[in-house]
Amino acid sequence: MFELIEAHPPVNVPEAEYQRLLGYPKAHSPTARSLELAASARQWYAANGRPWIYAREVAGLEFRDGRVRIGGQEFSSSKLYDSLTGARARSVVLVAVSAGKECEERARQLWQEAKPDEYFFLEVFGSAVVEHLVTLASGRLCGWADQAGLALLPHYSPGYSGWDIADQVKLWQLIHPDQNHEFPGALAVLETGMLHPKKSLLAVFGVTPDVQQARRAAQLIPCENCSLPGCQYRRSPYLRTLPPPIEDIHRLQRSSERPAQRPVLDRLAKYSVNARALQKWSHERLRLETVAGGVITASFRYEGTTCSSMGRPLEFDYQVKLAGPADDYKILETACAPAPGDTGHAQQCSYLSDAGALMQSIATEKPLLGRPLNDVLAWVRTPNPSACYCDQERRLHKWGLVFEVIHFALSQREAEAVAAANS
Repeated sequence: MFELIEAHPPVNVPEAEYQRLLGYPKAHSPTARSLELAASARQWYAANGRPWIYAREVAGLEFRDGRVRIGGQEFSSSKLYDSLTGARARSVVLVAVSAGKECEERARQLWQEAKPDEYFFLEVFGSAVVEHLVTLASGRLCGWADQAGLALLPHYSPGYSGWDIADQVKLWQLIHPDQNHEFPGALAVLETGMLHPKKSLLAVFGVTPDVQQARRAAQLIPCENCSLPGCQYRRSPYLRTLPPPIEDIHRLQRSSERPAQRPVLDRLAKYSVNARALQKWSHERLRLETVAGGVITASFRYEGTTCSSMGRPLEFDYQVKLAGPADDYKILETACAPAPGDTGHAQQCSYLSDAGALMQSIATEKPLLGRPLNDVLAWVRTPNPSACYCDQERRLHKWGLVFEVIHFALSQREAEAVAAANS
């Protein structure tokens, strides 16, 4: 059975996550005093914090009358039951993470010294560390599951909606049944279910061999299903809506430039994506513009989630520059990078393992550069619908989608322009 012990995990809390927990609006610029307090909390924790992660797999799940039995312990959470049964989970990974007792002790000292501001910023940073550790653990488990041909479900914890926090006592007994077993840090669970130190968390990750079911289970992510009104911490909107159109392609079809007398692009092309999706994406996610010299710039916004294991929203911007129709829409420049303000890219498994290598790969991969846009139709690549960017196969799949959307939009514009010129 799988077991993970990290006594000194790396802590790199994203600034956006820290500010979110501090209660700042997304576009807010903190004052100099706030920045000073935030930096002080980070520096103190970097020098004195003792975070840790522990995880172990438990098999032998039983489901009966809406209850889940794990390792002989019964839990009555309907959310957990629905998640595990809906994805046909065969086991779970039990996880404990903690920011360490030192953070809590220091925060208490600051309060006693009548330093409420310093107390608050360190207290919130401790919470941010816990979230970061859960994300880090998710990445580690996601990598393990992927290598084993399995999929990891989003985590769930006692105290979340529909799961009594008192169940933390039983969950802790499962995670650490043997007091003599090596454990990376101190943790105690009170009878009420409260943890000590409080900047800690216990969680259950379902494990399933049914990858497709796991992808559909992404809707079980707590933040997306929690109906708590006015929550300032929710990562995702409770009610999802489609992103607003970036630009209407029909406006571009009324371009004043002289149309070609015959189509350059194959309007009856066989795409790997169905026409309805291409039509929708060309209207909602693509922006085309003709600049000096007849060069065409294309901007495409990709939206997805990190993976079924974590389900964090991510957005990437694709920039493509093409020659005009006289030069067969040759691909002159390409670029891909996280959209401004995106934090989901930093939650991917490969980013957590080696951020520099992943971002370097994303930045330097430039498929079809220097070739006519029509070549995308003959480009052989492995279909991979996974939304994350962890390996080249998945990244090239997305580049293929981007080129096909651009091809579709330009071929529609070209056909209409030619028809109008020849009428």
